[in-house]
Amino acid sequence: MKIVIQRVSSASVTINAIKVANIQKGLLILLGIVADDAQDDIDFLVRKTANLRIFNDENEVMNNSLLDVNGEVIVVSQFTLHAATKKGNRPSYIKAAKPEIAIPLYKSFVSSLEKELNKKVQTGEFGADMKVELLNDGPVTIIIDSKNKE
Repeated sequence: MKIVIQRVSSASVTINAIKVANIQKGLLILLGIVADDAQDDIDFLVRKTANLRIFNDENEVMNNSLLDVNGEVIVVSQFTLHAATKKGNRPSYIKAAKPEIAIPLYKSFVSSLEKELNKKVQTGEFGADMKVELLNDGPVTIIIDSKNKE
C-alpha cells in the first residue's frame, strides 16, 4: 500500500461537476493498493499519517501532527501510484489491486483513519473520474510505502 500525503491549505474533489469533498487545513492523501495489501499495511499507514509531524508549530518548525492541529483529510483512491514504467512509454498497472480487493481495503483505510483521528474523513469515489484541486502548503509532499518502511 502506498500513499502520497500532501499538506494543504485547501483541497477538494469534484465528480461530474459536483463537489463531493472539500477541506481547509489538513491533508490530501492519494492511496494506491496492491493485491497483497492487508490490515497491517492499513494500520501502519494510519498511525504514520495521524502522527507525522509535518505541520508548523508557533516557531514555524514542522513539529505538529495532524492530530495536534485538528486538521481535515480527503482520501482519494489512485491506482496509478503503482504504475510500472521500466519498459516502454505506456505505464503498466498490473501491480494495482483489482476493485474486488481494493475497494474493501480502501474503505477500511478510511474507516481506520476516522477512528484514529476521531473525526470524519472525506473521500473521492473509488474508480470515478475525479477532478482534484489542492493548494499545497509548503509545498509538503511525502510518499510512504507500507512495504518499504524507510
